[in-house]
Amino acid sequence: MAYDLEEQEQIDELKAWWKQNGKMISTLVIGVLVAYSAYQGWHYFQNKQAVEASTQYQELSITDEKDLKSIQTKSAVLMDKFAGTPYAGRAALFAAKANYQANDAKSAKAQLDWAIKNAKETSVSALASLQLANILAEEKDFEGALNLLNAPHDAGFDGLFADLKGDVLVSLGKSAEAKTAYQEALAKLDQHGKFRALTQQKLEALG
Repeated sequence: MAYDLEEQEQIDELKAWWKQNGKMISTLVIGVLVAYSAYQGWHYFQNKQAVEASTQYQELSITDEKDLKSIQTKSAVLMDKFAGTPYAGRAALFAAKANYQANDAKSAKAQLDWAIKNAKETSVSALASLQLANILAEEKDFEGALNLLNAPHDAGFDGLFADLKGDVLVSLGKSAEAKTAYQEALAKLDQHGKFRALTQQKLEALG
């Protein structure tokens, strides 16, 4: 097929441009395809992990609370192999409760600390902080408890954090500061929740 002079010049320019830039364009295209494939693979892996973690967490949740060894084993798998899923933090809370009830406060504290640092849900992290602070207060580690209660957390738990902070301050004999904490708790707690009445009683008891 014959081309006129103008068409031939355009073809020659295209060939010259491709010769100069073709390798770079091909590399970019291949890079995009590889990145897309990697993204799709990671997305598939994440979904697969979530499904497996969900299944294992369901098995953990129906485990007899007295079967401590089984709970420890199942929760450890979730925390180790599925740390990137929400179920790992929940498993840590579940195991911490079981260990605490079995008078193994050391293991319970370790699992709660793990949940605080690694849980993917802010609500789980906040619950872990509350539970760990409560254990520390029981052990008379009031400074450690206050450090946890003063740390950043899910705002939805502000009332509970302030209430427990008031309890710790009462234990330290700091009545004025405890009153302030209880008042803050009352401002944050659900108006119709069961905790509000208890907080009100504690505030009134301080006079």
